Amino acid sequence: MNRLFNRLFLVAITISLLLFVALWQWLQLNHEFSRNQIQQSLHQELAEHMAHINPLLSQGITSDAALKEAFHDFMLLGPSFEIYTLDPNGKVIAYDAKEEKIKNHRVDIRIIQQFLAGQNLPILGTDPRSKNTQKIFSASKLINGDGLHSGYLYVIIGGEDYDSWQALINAKNQPKIWGATIGFWGIFALLLFVMLLRYFTRPIHKLAHDLNALKSIPMTENLTLPERYRGSLEISQLSQHINHLLQEIQLQQQQVKRQQQAKHDFLLHLSHDLKTPLTALLGYIDTWLILPAAERDEALIQYAANSGQTLQQLLAQLLELAALENGQIHAQLQRVELADLLSHVAQTFAPRAKKLGVKLNFTNIKSTQILTDPQLMRRILNNLIDNALRYTPSGGEITIFTQQELTNGQYQQWLAVKDTGSGMHQHEVEALRQLSLSQTAVQQDKLTFDNNQALPQLGVGLAIVRQLLGLLKCKIEVQSQPGVGSEFKIELVMQS
Repeated sequence: MNRLFNRLFLVAITISLLLFVALWQWLQLNHEFSRNQIQQSLHQELAEHMAHINPLLSQGITSDAALKEAFHDFMLLGPSFEIYTLDPNGKVIAYDAKEEKIKNHRVDIRIIQQFLAGQNLPILGTDPRSKNTQKIFSASKLINGDGLHSGYLYVIIGGEDYDSWQALINAKNQPKIWGATIGFWGIFALLLFVMLLRYFTRPIHKLAHDLNALKSIPMTENLTLPERYRGSLEISQLSQHINHLLQEIQLQQQQVKRQQQAKHDFLLHLSHDLKTPLTALLGYIDTWLILPAAERDEALIQYAANSGQTLQQLLAQLLELAALENGQIHAQLQRVELADLLSHVAQTFAPRAKKLGVKLNFTNIKSTQILTDPQLMRRILNNLIDNALRYTPSGGEITIFTQQELTNGQYQQWLAVKDTGSGMHQHEVEALRQLSLSQTAVQQDKLTFDNNQALPQLGVGLAIVRQLLGLLKCKIEVQSQPGVGSEFKIELVMQS
């Protein structure tokens, strides 16, 4: 029953049957009404004429014994008439029938008075031979010799014999009528079904044709269905949903292409980062091997070891970035003392900074609690400070400090990492400034960026920072100028 053909067929048959029953009932009632109206109109004055021509009735006599012979003569009019005399209260007095046939011995006088008052025909009155049936009639007042109202002459039009013959004829003709009617309504139902099928399936055919035409259009073009399905609300809504899905698919395809291009650029950038320490490592080792044993300098081995450590660090960062992108790392927010967190970072980088001749300052650090994941925050700071040490020359300075700013009537706490290194280019700065936390991204623990352009590459370290900030739902502000230095400011979530 879920198939469209079956549903349409069922609807057509149901509608046809309902229309057939309603029309048949209306025709029957209308035919009976018209027949009664014609019959009663033709015989409206029948009772009056009968009372006038009969000497007994004309004298107002209503007794059964006196009128038996008169009733017998009146029945010569035909078996379709039944004649009764009534007293002024409607009680049946005389009739030409067996006693057992009389079921009602009183006729409703109000109906007779309506008839005599000339109200619109047909008017149905009491049938003395039936308790539940009403029939059309003719009636006349009977006036005796003293001018007094002695009763009524009451004539049923279409009596019991008439009904019997009519039922017999109807039973004979009924199969023909029903056969012709069913045949007509069968043809009507078939035509209705064809019209409904054509009407309901026309938008579906159009939709199928338009969808088939989309196969030949490249996905790079604007794929939309034409707005020509107004004949059906459901199909029109379906076309709108399909258009919405097509737009989503195109946007996702464009996003996938941008991501593929970004990954391609990232891999090129990464290959350069990996190639530099690997080349240095192999170069120092090759130099050490080709030198005579007496001339081999241990510094070459140390340089090679440093290059190996750099290569190892890049590979570790690459694995960490892959874990972040795969959603394998989650933030576990808790209360953390900021001073303790920075003290651990200082202990980690102080020896390296001293060896490189870079001054590492932790100034204006307030003792306060923040809401963060200490492990992830340390990774962020480690990457920022490591990046600063890598690009800050000997004699330079790296400063880590906190500051408070008033924005829109509320204080914001920031943690800044500022260096005097080589700085960043503008396109790299914009890559971090484009970092935004939309509502969807926050719910999914992911970051969203401007989809209209590919992100410039930031290096593995800053790429990790970008992902970790997304997990912690922290904002970052970057100020940098080539040859001057960079400043990274991270907004802290304070623990109230």
